[in-house]
Formats: sequence, structure tokens, C-alpha cells
Amino acid sequence: MKEDKVFTEKISKKFEFDEAVASVFDDMLSRSVPFYDEVRKLIIALILSEQEEGKKVLDLGSSTAKFLLDLHSKMEVQMQLKGLDNSQAMLDRAEQKCHAFGAEIDLELADMLTYDYSDEDIIVANYTLQFIRPMQRVELVKKLYNALNDEGMFIFSEKVVFADKKLDKDLIDIYYAYKKEQGYSEYEIAQKREALENVLIPFTIEENIQMCKDAGFNSVDTIFQWSNFVTFVSKK
Repeated sequence: MKEDKVFTEKISKKFEFDEAVASVFDDMLSRSVPFYDEVRKLIIALILSEQEEGKKVLDLGSSTAKFLLDLHSKMEVQMQLKGLDNSQAMLDRAEQKCHAFGAEIDLELADMLTYDYSDEDIIVANYTLQFIRPMQRVELVKKLYNALNDEGMFIFSEKVVFADKKLDKDLIDIYYAYKKEQGYSEYEIAQKREALENVLIPFTIEENIQMCKDAGFNSVDTIFQWSNFVTFVSKK
């Protein structure tokens, strides 16, 4: 796995999922998102507890297909796995990996805001919604709700903010200390923070829950939290 060195040099643009990011994305996730690997395993275990022949699992922002490949390797029945991403660089990496592992995973270059969703059983979005503008995010979640079958499930992970400004700042400082422990320099951390400004727009936990309830979901629960990183499960 190639090491993330994207922000060791001065940036000249906002953050985007281009070839430079795609080439190190697996390492970036594992080192930048606390407990990312454990959360991925938790979501996979939850999906496997619901697995049925032909059940459809759709991953939004599937990037290099690491999540779908891990799920594919553990499922005991033939579920239909599909990934959507709007970055060709990410999909190129994903297709190479799926071919190498002989995994039948459908990958599609698509804009998740305009994609024609239908007849979905489980939809997953790990740290994806936060890159969508708030009003569009709300509309997308309504669209996902309408696309899910009865008793369908929407599982998503997000970086969140807190209404208590001091708590929010303290947790951000704790997160940056975590990133330093993962080998990132203060310069890299500052560079990435600048690149993500006005690109990654987080909601509070309450806003994420309300967004799902407003869309129509019957229940919304959190199943994991570390500081300002949270995983939600919404059921229809």
C-alpha cells in the first residue's frame, strides 16, 4: 500500500479525488480516519447478519473498492455488490483490484446526486455525504429513502461538529494529535485542513439524525463514535 505523501508539498488547489489522492487513498483513510478499519469491519458484520441470496448492496463513493472487496471476501451467499464513484481515477484503481481478486463487483462512474436509484436493499456511504453541499445532501437522503425496499437500511459514517464550540475545538485538537501519532507532520495537517476548507462541510450528530428522520426513516441510531467521527444506521 503506497504511503500518503499528498500534502508534504504546498497545495495549489482545493481537495479533490484525483490520481494523486487515488494512488494513496487506502493509506490515507487508514491513517486519517480514527478506527476506519474497525468501522469497516463493523459495517460488514452488520450487513452479513442480513445477508440473503441476491440482496443488493450499494456503496456510494466506493473509491478503490476496499470496502466492497472485503465484504465480497466474507459473504457466504451471492449478494449483488455495486459501487458508485464520480472519480475515474478511483474507479480505475478499483477495477484493477477487483480483477486481481476475481471479484464480481459492479462499478460505475456516476454522480450520486443525479443517479437513478431503485430497488435497493442496503446503501452504504462512508465519509461521503460530508462532501456534498448541505441542501443537496438533504435531498439525496430523501432520494435514498425512496429507493430502498421495505425494511431497507442506510448505513453511513461522517465527520461531525459540535454545538459546544469549546468542546468542538478540543476534539479537533485531539484529532490532530491523533494524526501526528500516525506520522503526519504539522505542515501536512495544516495543508490538508486548508485544502478541505469549504469542501468538507460536517453536520452535528443531531442534524444527521434529523436529516434521516425528515427523509422518512423509521429509526436512526449511532453504532460507533470516536470523538468527531460517527457511524449511523437508518432503517426504513
